[in-house]
Amino acid sequence: MKWLKIILFLLPLTLAFHNLDAQQRFPKPEFHTHYTQPTPTTPEPRGVGMEFFDVLVLLVVLSLTSWFAIRKRSRNGILLLTVFSAIYFGFYRNGCICTVGSIQNVALALADPKYVISLYALLFFLLPLIFSLFFGRVFCGAACPLGAIQDLLIFNPITIPAWLRKTLGFIPYLYLGLAVLYAATGTEFIICRYDPFIGIYRMNGPHLMIYLGIAFLLMGLFIARPYCRFFCPYGAILNVFSRFSRRHLSVFPTKCIQCKLCTTSCPFEAIDFPDEEKSKPDTKTNSRKFILYLALIPVLMLAGAWIGSKSHVFLSKAHPDVYLAELLISHPELKTDSKNIDIQTFLASGKSLETLVAEAQVIRDKFKTGSWILGAFLGLVIGLMAMNQVIFRRREDYQANKGNCYSCARCLDYCPVE
Repeated sequence: MKWLKIILFLLPLTLAFHNLDAQQRFPKPEFHTHYTQPTPTTPEPRGVGMEFFDVLVLLVVLSLTSWFAIRKRSRNGILLLTVFSAIYFGFYRNGCICTVGSIQNVALALADPKYVISLYALLFFLLPLIFSLFFGRVFCGAACPLGAIQDLLIFNPITIPAWLRKTLGFIPYLYLGLAVLYAATGTEFIICRYDPFIGIYRMNGPHLMIYLGIAFLLMGLFIARPYCRFFCPYGAILNVFSRFSRRHLSVFPTKCIQCKLCTTSCPFEAIDFPDEEKSKPDTKTNSRKFILYLALIPVLMLAGAWIGSKSHVFLSKAHPDVYLAELLISHPELKTDSKNIDIQTFLASGKSLETLVAEAQVIRDKFKTGSWILGAFLGLVIGLMAMNQVIFRRREDYQANKGNCYSCARCLDYCPVE
């Protein structure tokens, strides 16, 4: 028994010396390479509770903006909310999730039953639309981080000719249609990829996109909110919804005195003039044009659908599977190219070329249907924009255009009516 105690006492010491000797004979290897851990370009996922906290913050900002714009009539209040949105939704939350980009999540969820959109993303998409039906584009006024960073840098805005504004106003609808098409086919989230301000908010990203964001901000010193007015796809949806708003920002609180100060205060040229300052069009001529444009809408939609269906081959090449299938069919010698990561990954998957071609054909068929719908949609937009030029609306006062007004409340400080 005594020898057993001595053995149990000496055994740990023996093992310790053995390990020490092993560590000396086999030292820890050291690796010296030039590899550095890359910095993530997207923010880390948050817990469910924090996600719904963001929804609560958005709801509070939308509510306060509506109150400041319609009841309080305070530009300073909206300005403070704009700064808050740029800091919180922009720099702190890194512009994600973005209401503008949520269009793609909704489109993919509607097109692909296997994709389940989170309630968090759905609320970010729906809340601004619901508020626009009641109070106008209050989301653009202070809640959108993409608009906030532009709004804060407006310096000396210039007037853009009406014909140019209306022509450029078609671009957001084109961008919206392409974004929905590429998202619904599972190709790409182009709104997120080509967001010019995400790189600025995240302090990283492709240099080209950061330069593009800086270019938009510099342009915005003189052309107020260029991205919002001429590119934003979500703004195109809000433009339509806000036209039906029950309550909207009003330039004057009681009665307009025709001082015209609001027209010079709005950097977005979103003030409609009263009838007296516009030459009233001939009713008979306008009626004929209206009927003509109304009859042209189905023609434009059919023409757009035909052009869209013919362009589906070109548009579908943006999908990686379609691109890879065409590349391997036209250049089979690239199978031996060890530097092409896409081809080597495909070969390593064990999938046959015939399977890849069959999958690419399915995707191309989806593009054919989607491009047809896209073309018809753009034809409808062109027809409605043409009809809008011949619709005469009676106005006795200066009013904010419900579709184009961003509810920034700049005009309120210029109105002398108390």
